Amino acid sequence: MESSSLSIAIEPPYSADARACLGAYVAELAERFEAAFDPNQSKWAPDDAAISPPSGCFLVARLDGRPVGCGALRTLGPGVGEIKRMWVHRETRGRGVAWRMLEALEAHARGLGMTRVRLDTNRALTQAQAMYLKAGYVEIERFNDNPYADFWYEKVLS
Repeated sequence: MESSSLSIAIEPPYSADARACLGAYVAELAERFEAAFDPNQSKWAPDDAAISPPSGCFLVARLDGRPVGCGALRTLGPGVGEIKRMWVHRETRGRGVAWRMLEALEAHARGLGMTRVRLDTNRALTQAQAMYLKAGYVEIERFNDNPYADFWYEKVLS
C-alpha cells in the first residue's frame, strides 16, 4: 500500500463516516464473539465528549478517500488513556492500516500528556492481540468491567 493513499485524521465521532465505521465495528463483533455483542453491555458507549478534544479523540482512517477504519482515545485519569473501538475493514486488513491507526492513537495520547495507554480485547480477536504485543503492550490485571474483555493491556509511552 502506498502511504499517500492512506490518511488518518481526527473526526467528530458523530460524523456520518465515524458512525458508519462504528456500525460496521459493532456488526463484526456481533458476528465474531461467541456470545454475540451488545454495545450497551460493553460498559462504554461512544460518549462523544469523552472521545473528542481536549479529553480524547476519534480517528477515521481513509484509503483513497474511503473510510476503512476507526479508533478512539479517551482519558482514564491523570496521564492515562484508553484506546477503544479500534476497527479496520476486512478488505483492508494486512495492509498496515491497523498498525498506523494504533501509532496515530498513541501519538495523540502523547500530545495530550498521557504517559500510558490501556486497552482491552476479546479472545476472538487474535490478530489484535498479536499486534498489541508486537507494539510493546504488556498484559495487565483487569482495569475495567467490560463483560466482553478477556485480556487487558498497557503500554508505557516514551
